[in-house]
Amino acid sequence: MAAKEELYAKVTPRRQRQSRPSTIKHGSTLDVLLSMGFPKTRALKALVSTGGKNVQAACDWLFSHVDDPFLDDPLPREYVLYLRPSGPLLQQLSHFWQQSRLSCGKNKAHNIFPHITLCQFFMCADGKVEALTDALQTTVAKWKGRIPMPLPLELYTSSTFIGLFVEEQMAEVLKSFASDFATEATAKADVHVEPHKKQLHVTLAYHFQASHLPILEKLAKTVDVSSGCDWLAVLFSRDIRFANHETLQVMYPYVPQNDDELELVPGDFIFMSSVEQSSASEGWLYGTSLGSGLSGLLPENYVNRADESDTWVVHGSLLIVCTSSFVFFFALWINDVVFKVQVPTSQSSLSKMRLFVCRHGERMDVVFGKHWITQCFDSKGRYIRSNLNMPSSLPARIGGHRDYDKDCPITVFGSTQARLVGEALLESHTTIDFVYCSPSLRCIQTAQHILQGLQQEGKTKIRVEPGLFEWTKWVAGTCLPVWIPPTELAAANLSVDTTYRPHIPISKLAVSETYDTYISRSFQVTREILSESKGLGNTVLIVAHASSLEACTRQIQGLSPQNSKDFVQVVRKIPYLGFCACEEMGETGVWQLVDPPILPLTHGPNHSFNWREMLIQD
Repeated sequence: MAAKEELYAKVTPRRQRQSRPSTIKHGSTLDVLLSMGFPKTRALKALVSTGGKNVQAACDWLFSHVDDPFLDDPLPREYVLYLRPSGPLLQQLSHFWQQSRLSCGKNKAHNIFPHITLCQFFMCADGKVEALTDALQTTVAKWKGRIPMPLPLELYTSSTFIGLFVEEQMAEVLKSFASDFATEATAKADVHVEPHKKQLHVTLAYHFQASHLPILEKLAKTVDVSSGCDWLAVLFSRDIRFANHETLQVMYPYVPQNDDELELVPGDFIFMSSVEQSSASEGWLYGTSLGSGLSGLLPENYVNRADESDTWVVHGSLLIVCTSSFVFFFALWINDVVFKVQVPTSQSSLSKMRLFVCRHGERMDVVFGKHWITQCFDSKGRYIRSNLNMPSSLPARIGGHRDYDKDCPITVFGSTQARLVGEALLESHTTIDFVYCSPSLRCIQTAQHILQGLQQEGKTKIRVEPGLFEWTKWVAGTCLPVWIPPTELAAANLSVDTTYRPHIPISKLAVSETYDTYISRSFQVTREILSESKGLGNTVLIVAHASSLEACTRQIQGLSPQNSKDFVQVVRKIPYLGFCACEEMGETGVWQLVDPPILPLTHGPNHSFNWREMLIQD
């Protein structure tokens, strides 16, 4: 403990010092960063700080932290191993979280998602993190099939605490698992891990007002602890400099007016120390940016309170307790790499329904700008491409080529991206039974090329569903796009089902609809699509917009919609061909996000899309 306290003492925020330097499987990723000229200490820090995702994420981190005064300090991060619930129990816990927050405000339990603590926080040097994740992998492999299921939980309440406690005999089993991890971590990564010695439990509420106890207790009793639940051993890390700070999220951009002020970027997080507040005037705060590592003053009304765990980094998430009857894979996920080992299951698991939601491919107007139409169409409306990344031909439109202004096609690279996804689905032995698509041409073309890659072109028809169009508030002008009718799309050799009758026709779409209307529309059409497909096929693919990955999956999991600001932050991070997957949990009608059967696709400056980080939010 003394060594830890010394480290905390070293990391008091430094205002004056400013240096301006010109997976986890690190392996080749680290080598690439070193070949680019980054010092090893910085490259390792970038990989660890981004969860070892990929070279692009590490480079982005390094460039944004170029002025971080701690960039070259050899400070280790703190790590912790949690057991996290998923499935129906997680849905109920998330509902409890939301209702308790609405009824009684935020309490200390809200700072961290639902979990069972398996060990105390411990430190690990950046160069040892790969060995640490290997220790977790080894431990989980050793314990596969040895943990009884389900995990029995019992509600406990007191005047200051509410939680679900693990039955004692089962708790001892989990403690043995944690002890084995500690032994492996010491041997492989040379770290000291202290397994959790207190009673194992899921905290529901603590540090709440006494008057709130009856309400919280009543809400807690609605949580069905017998609900199906798969448990994942998840390794997290946090920056030790900010372990005792309050976490804030930036809501609005701010450009500094003075040298001692901090630039604010929406979506970034700010760490605020009570010690530093003595120098801040009324209406201003002093904090440090997660995105840049820089510190300074910032206007208080530009930030909101956030949860401590919002800034934590995931280094490995491994399924160790499978209670759902339909689970037929032992899944290991570390640093965007999925390993699956088949285990025995009932025949019914093979017929579970799956929903894939995919964003369209690279669009012409984003790559070439709004003036691409002027460049490519002559006075007679004839199309001539001016760049190899432009398609060689385009479908004719009854309204003329100006209709492409609001309904652009995808690029050649966009077609290639889509075909790669289809080929990956084919390699994973995935068959798509139904394809539903936004009426936007870019989405229909993307679906067509996915089917080409799957070798299902012509066999599976695309059902054009206007209800899958994006939030109409984002459409410029006072009218919606003029989309190409299905009959004309079919005439242009696109595999469109001309007999399909949409659940939400174009006439029902309104210009500048509210956020609530868009979310309700997306939820409604997704439910009707799944209901329509049930019993006729197991796998449904929706090809639509970046917003669809969130809007079409969140509420079918039993979760409430996010507020519009958080929703926009999620959507901004979803790249072309961002892809997520949901599975129905038996016959319950409840769905959960799962690992897609394909790897993520990164192209150019696009960030790698990870559905876990983007769409799972407690």
